[in-house]
Amino acid sequence: MRRLKQPKSLRQRTGALIDRLFPERQIHLRTEGRIAFVRLTQTVQVAMALMVLGAAGWTGYTSLTYVRHETIIGSKDELISNSRQAYRSLLGEVSEYQKKFTNLTTDMEDNHALMLGLIEKNAYLQQSLSSVSKQLHLTRSEREAIASARETLKGKLLAVEDKMRKIANRNFSLSDNLNSAEADLQNALSERNKSLYDGTRMTRRIKDLETRLSDLQASEEQTVQRLADRTTESIENMERMVKMAGLDIKQLIKTSPPPETGQGGPFIAARPENLPGKQLKDSILELDAQLGRLDSLQDLMKKLPMSSPMTSFYVTSSYGKRRDPINKRWGSHYGLDMGGALKTPVYSTAPGVVTYAGWKGKYGKFVEVTHGSGVKTRFGHLYKFFVKKGQKVKFHTKIGLLGSTGRSTGAHLHYEVIFKGRAQDPMKFIKAGRNVFKE
Repeated sequence: MRRLKQPKSLRQRTGALIDRLFPERQIHLRTEGRIAFVRLTQTVQVAMALMVLGAAGWTGYTSLTYVRHETIIGSKDELISNSRQAYRSLLGEVSEYQKKFTNLTTDMEDNHALMLGLIEKNAYLQQSLSSVSKQLHLTRSEREAIASARETLKGKLLAVEDKMRKIANRNFSLSDNLNSAEADLQNALSERNKSLYDGTRMTRRIKDLETRLSDLQASEEQTVQRLADRTTESIENMERMVKMAGLDIKQLIKTSPPPETGQGGPFIAARPENLPGKQLKDSILELDAQLGRLDSLQDLMKKLPMSSPMTSFYVTSSYGKRRDPINKRWGSHYGLDMGGALKTPVYSTAPGVVTYAGWKGKYGKFVEVTHGSGVKTRFGHLYKFFVKKGQKVKFHTKIGLLGSTGRSTGAHLHYEVIFKGRAQDPMKFIKAGRNVFKE
C-alpha cells in the first residue's frame, strides 16, 4: 500500500522557496592565469535581496513624502496670500476711519463758526432792540405833543365860544363894535380850521408811524424766532449727546435761585398796558435765557471727554463684568481696555489739569486728568508719559505712549471716565461723540 503524503507546513514551504530562489552561488575571478572565486551563501543572498527591497521602499517613501510636502507648501502659500489680502483690507478700513475722523474735525470747526455767527447775531439784535426802544420813545413823545396840542385847541375853542356868548349878550349894547367882533370871530374860525387841519395831519402821521413800527416789530420777531429755533436745536443736540454718554444734565448744570433782596411798600394795581415792542422784548428776554443755557452747555461740552484717546484701536476688554485675564475669576472692570501697537501715542480727550502722573500700583505708569464739573479721565499701563502733576493740557494733547506696565498681559491702554467719584462706561462717551459729529 502507498503511504499518503503529509501536507507541508508554512515553514517548510518558505524554506523550499528560499532554496529555489537563492541557491548557493560562486563568482569566479581570473587574474593573470590565477583563478579565484567568491562564495555567495544563501544567507548573504537573502541579506542583499532585503537590502535592495529596503532601498526601493525607502526611495518610494521619500518620493511620496516629497510630493505631499509640495502640496502642503502650496496650501501654506495660498494661506499666506489670503492673509496678505486681509491685511490690505484692514489697512483700507483704517484709512477710511482716518478720513471719517478728518471729516468729524471739519464738522466741529463748522459748528464753532456757526456758534460765533449766532453770538454776532445776538449782538446785532440787542443793538436793534435799543434802536426800536429809542423809536418807541420818540413816538410816545410825539403822541404827548399831539395830545397837548388838542388840549390847547379845545381851550381856544372854549374861549371862542365864551367870546361868542359875550358878543351875543352885548350885541344890542355894542352895535358900534360889531365890525370888530366879526373880525375877531373870523380870526377865531380861521385859527380853529387851521388847528383841525394840523390835528388831522398829525393823526395820519401817527398812523404811518404805528404801521412802520408794526412792520419793524414783525420783522424783528421773525429774526428772533429763527435765532431761538437754531439755539433750541443746538441745545437739544448737546443735551442728547450728554444723555447718550450716560450723564444727568441736571447734575452737570446746577442753577441756583437769585438771592432775596429787601422789598416792600403798598400794593397799587397796575393799569393794563399794551405798549408796542412788549412782545418783541419778551421774546428777546427768552432768547437771552436760551443763549445763556447754550453758553453753559458749550462750556460743559469742552470739559466732557467725547473722543477716543487713540486714533486707532480695538477693544480687548469692555466695561463691566468680565473674567479676569490672569486668575480667570469673575470680577468688575471699571474701564475700557484698548489694544494697539506698542508705543502708540495716547492723547487727552478733553482740556483739563493733570492731577497724577507716575507709577500707581497695578496700573503701572498712570496719568489722571481732571476736567472740572466732577469729570476725570485715567490712563493706565503706559509705556511712557510726557506730562507732570499740575500741568494744564488741551484737547488732543499727547500725554504718553501705549505700553504694558503694571498688572498686564500685553500692550494695551486701560482708559477710565469718572463722574463725581463713580466710574462710567468710556465707550458711551466715544459713541456719543461720534454720533454728534456725524450730525
